[in-house]
This record gives sequence, structure tokens and C-alpha cells, in this order.
Amino acid sequence: MDTLPARVACVYVTDRSPEQRAAYEWCAEAATTADIVSFAAVAEGAVDLGAYDAVWWHRDAPLDDGPAVVRESAPRIHSFLEDGGGVLLSLRALSAVEPLGIDSVRPDAVGVEDVHEPAGFARKALYADHPVFESFDDRFHLASPDDGRQFARYETLVPERGQVLGSSLRGDDLLVGHKSLLSWRVGAGAVAGVGEHLQFDCESGETRECDRFARNLLASLSSDRWPTFTERPDDTEGFETVRTALSDDHHRPGYHLAAPANWLNDPNGLVYHDGRYHLFYQYNPAGPFHGSIHWGHATSEDLVDWRDEPVALSPSPDGPDRDGCWSGCTVVDTDGTPRLLYTGGRGRVQLPCLATAADDELRTWTKHAENPVIEAAPTDPPVLATNDWDAEFRDHCVWRQDGVWYQLIGAGAQSGGGVVLLYRGESLDEWEYVGPLFGREEPDPGTVWECPELLTFEEGELLQVSNYDRTIYFVGEADLDAPDFAPTNEGVLDYGDYYAPQSLRAPDGRVLTWGWLPEARDLDAQWRAGWSGAMSLPRELDVSGGDIVQRPAAELASLRERSALSGDVSLSAGERRALRVTGNSYELAFDVALEEGATFELGTFESPALSERTVVRYDGESVVVDRSASSHGPAARGEQRMPVGGDSLSLRAFVDGSVLELFANERRCLTSRVYPTRDDAEGVSLAAVGGGATLRSARAWELEATFPAGKRRS
Repeated sequence: MDTLPARVACVYVTDRSPEQRAAYEWCAEAATTADIVSFAAVAEGAVDLGAYDAVWWHRDAPLDDGPAVVRESAPRIHSFLEDGGGVLLSLRALSAVEPLGIDSVRPDAVGVEDVHEPAGFARKALYADHPVFESFDDRFHLASPDDGRQFARYETLVPERGQVLGSSLRGDDLLVGHKSLLSWRVGAGAVAGVGEHLQFDCESGETRECDRFARNLLASLSSDRWPTFTERPDDTEGFETVRTALSDDHHRPGYHLAAPANWLNDPNGLVYHDGRYHLFYQYNPAGPFHGSIHWGHATSEDLVDWRDEPVALSPSPDGPDRDGCWSGCTVVDTDGTPRLLYTGGRGRVQLPCLATAADDELRTWTKHAENPVIEAAPTDPPVLATNDWDAEFRDHCVWRQDGVWYQLIGAGAQSGGGVVLLYRGESLDEWEYVGPLFGREEPDPGTVWECPELLTFEEGELLQVSNYDRTIYFVGEADLDAPDFAPTNEGVLDYGDYYAPQSLRAPDGRVLTWGWLPEARDLDAQWRAGWSGAMSLPRELDVSGGDIVQRPAAELASLRERSALSGDVSLSAGERRALRVTGNSYELAFDVALEEGATFELGTFESPALSERTVVRYDGESVVVDRSASSHGPAARGEQRMPVGGDSLSLRAFVDGSVLELFANERRCLTSRVYPTRDDAEGVSLAAVGGGATLRSARAWELEATFPAGKRRS
């Protein structure tokens, strides 16, 4: 193989181990220059790092919190990076990101392990064009099975500034939580971290792939071609670049809000402030999987066009939220300052934390110095303890009433079932426990009522909670003094793939709510896609006639472009009619009346030969989404059923990439996720079976994709 055109300084602290010697000997053979340089010489300025293209520290011994000489070298390493140099930190040297001043968060998992299968990396979808993966597949092995493998990686934590390029691969198993392939930009230079699998003291013939990957790393770091791309941008142009990288995915929604990339779950901190809607959400910058939760942020002036904002809230390495900034809400304090209450997680403890807006754009937040603001979960009733948490006690709904702050926190009762706990306080940082507002036994004794929310309407109060399976609601009246909630009606908010809704009150008085639409495909598919999760459409929520009302926000009508259907449609028994709708981004609206024994069918996501299709059926009693033929791949195929009453059905259907969101009679909703394998599975049809069907005031519109809500606008 040709000599690598790179001048490399191979650094060490004291004695070099056999593994370190093997690595640097390989470098001496592979690179133009490979000088062995001590950190002492770097710290003293005895070595001119400007004479090198890259600095490589390969270490398999413990770092021991960073020897003093490494910290003393940090200014010169930084200067080298600022001037465009490259640094490679491999195996346990990855932990040096903190003493070298590259990142304030060092890997939280460091040690030795036995590896019983071939091991390597799985590249994230965002980095398909990154030069370190040149000539490699998206998944590749570097190391053979062996005992005593050294490693340093992020598991619970993620770096404050770095980017995760890939996660660990063991055999065919993807270990998304083993985040050990990383990158940082420092000035004009770059740092690469490879915390495992890069082994050189091996038997002959075992290191070919390892050698090739190391060449890619050093070649890229030694040139000026290390990508400037970042999945952590702070401006509109940067977010456009991230979204463009995933824009060819036909499963990606176009007008449902999704994160630029990676993982999204619960909507958080919804607030209308200073002329803009702010929607925060649970976000993992490390990849499209749950963990290392931050708060993502998007804003809109009209509920249609959304703008990506930088991450608003990140775990503090030494704080009570070190292991995650979990769900919460935003309130405007009595002095007009927005503040947010959220759940901080650290180890096995999760407790409420407070943060204050540090700018009018709500982009930066100052965490309360005395967090957490509630020191422990209550003991009456005893709160459920699990393998994950000492007390399942999280998620916040806060409001002010009669000059007093009230707060709901979701929990599980040790005796079984979900429970909503009530607190009150004179200020947002001091809380008194009032007692359980409402709870009930659930079939699963380990149930937790997450994301509680109490909303007040003219005709009653609405309490909604998410119980791991779905979101349930209770219409009734709350007594905040007793405390107690007396339900008069209850139901399911959405019968499909929908969870953890949160609401805000719009300037015109409407209550708008969003829910998380989780994926209905496996982790491997989400990893390959590079993104996971979307938000529901904004829904107008109300209580009327003792029950809930749900309808799409009126502003969504502005998305309508070409009309594909207008007027009444009559279908005789056995008749099928195709609609001229282009693409999977449209809205349908009509009232269905059936002859006795008839079933109406709405075909969506249809391929030309109908080998892939998702059918919505209405038989007078239920709306059913049949996904039995929705995909040739391993995506979800289960049937979803929503009961409906009355002699007819008023249906609005929104199709968007992989989302099917149904509104029935402005009361009930069913949201489904569908993943056809064919790009041409975008046909739409109407049919009647077993009798005739009439569609009154039938309308169909193709909808404009919003940017940057979902896909990049074409």
C-alpha cells in the first residue's frame, strides 16, 4: 500500500505498552513521518507541533484522571488544532478530551471487557460521505474476538460539543448505546475519537481492516478535507444542511414536525411567547435512539412553517440532570419571565428542576442553583420503585390559580396503578406536597402515569395521562384543596401510535395540543434512516357535551395546494375509484353514509399492483386501519381499531410520508405509522364492499411540505 502522506507525532506519557508500541510501529511503516514524542516535550515546548499534520495518542492503560503533564500540554495541543492540525485519540486516550480541554464531558464508561464476537462500528446515516468511512460499508468489523479488550466510550452521557459518528457493532448486533466513534471541531482543526476496537498488538493477518481504518483517520485528519458538517448547528443554514442529508427518505414526513435528525419524543415546554409558538421536545443528539435526553427546540409564528433552533437544555455533568433532562413544561412567572420545570435524572434518582430563560428567544436557559426544587418523592402513597428508578416520579404540569402555583407530577403507586400527585407553592422553587389528586389501579401493576396534564374548559376539566400503552383522559372536576378529581367521563385520546401529549393556550383562547408519534419499526430501521419520531399535527382541544373534542388546527388549511376531489361521491357495492393524488402528502375530508351491511374502504400508500397498501375501513361501528399488506419489509403489520358511534362518519385523513392521522367525528383520533418499501406506493382509492356508500362533501387536497418541519422543501 502507498505511503500515507502524513507527518504524525505519536505521543506518550511514560513507558509504552506492547499495544502502544505496535500501533506506533505500524504508523512508522504507513506514514511519511511518525515520530515518538513525549507529552513532557510537548508541554515544555521542546517539540514544534507545527511540523506535523496530526498528533496521535493511542493508549490502552488507564488514564488515571489525566496526568498533570497532559493538562500542561493542553494549550499547545489547542494551538495546534486552532491552526488546522488533527488529533486522534484512540482506546483509553479518548478520556483525554476533558484534560486536553476538548470537551467538558469525558466518557462515562472506561474499562476492560471480553469480546466474544468480531467487533467494529455502525456508521450513522448522517455521515455516509465522511472520509473516515471511505471504502467501508455502513457496518464493518475491525477486531477479532479476544479477552481483555480496553475501551472508553460514552454510554449514559454524550459529549457536550462532539458528534457521534457511529456506535459499536458486535457480530451482527448494533449497540447504539456504545458511543465510541466521535468527532470534534476545534478552530480550523479536528479531533477524532475511537474508544474501542482499534487494536494493533494482534496475531498476524488480523489487523488489515484495522490498518485501513487507521489510515483513513490519519489521512483525513492530516488534510484540510475533514468535514465542517455538524449535526449540532446553531443557525438556519446549518439546520438546512442536516435536513438535506436525510431529505431523500420517502418515509420522512413533510408537514409533521420532526427533529432535524436523530431521536425525538415527548413534546415539552409548549408556550406562546413574544409572538411565536415554542415547541421543545425530548431529543438525543447522539443518534436515532432513546437516551442522553436533551431538549430540542422549534419555533413558529403560524403553526405551519417551523424553524429549527439550537438545543435549549443539556445535561450538566455535575448536576442532578447529569443523565437526562426529561419532560417538563414552560410557564411565565409573575414578573413576565419564562421558566421551565423539568425532570432531572441522575443515577437512580429523578427529581424536579427549574430553569429560567436567559434571552427573549428562549434559546438559552439558566438552571436554578438549588436544583432540584423538590428533594424527594412523597411517601404517601409510597411511589413505585423499579430497576431503573428509586421512585417513578416525573413529568410536570404547572399553572397559577388564585395567586398560587400548582404542579402535577406523574408517578406509579407501589401498591399498583398510576397516580397523579399535586403540589402547590408561593414560588416556582418552593413546593408543598398536597397529596394524590387522582389515581386508579391498572392491569399492569408496574404502570406509571406519565405526562399528566390538567386543562380547564368552559364545560369541564380534562385530565390526561399516558400509561406506557396509550394516552387516556378523564373529563370531570378537580378539587385542589381535598385534593381530588371526580371524573364523569373517560376515554382514549388516540387509538394508534400517539403518546405523551402536551398543550398550550393560543392568543385567541384555543387550547392546542401535540403528541409524540413514535416509530412502529425496529431500532435497526430507525438507525439506518437517521431519524426517529415525529409530532402529531397541532390539534384544537375542547370539552363539549361531557366529552372531548379534537380537530386539526385551522391554520393547517393554508397547506392545501392542488384540489384532487370536490363534491359528493356515490359508490355502489364492489366499486373502487382511484383518486388523482400525487405523492404521500395530502388531506382528505368527507362524511360517509353506508347502506345496511356495507363497509367503506379508503386505500392509502398503494403500490401500482396493490402489493403494498394500507386500508382504512369503516363498517358503521368502528374505523380500522389494516396494515397487513402495508409493507414488504418487517415494519408494523398490526390492525388498529377505533370505535365510533352514530349513523355516519365525518372523517378527515392526513397522509404524510409514514404518518396516517385520522380524525373521526371531531371526537376520536387514530394515528398510524406506515412504511411501504416501494417509492411508488402512493396511490389513493375509495371503495364500497357489501353495499353502497355515499361520501358527502368529499374533498382531497395535496399538501405543501413545510420547511423545516419535516423534509427539505423541494
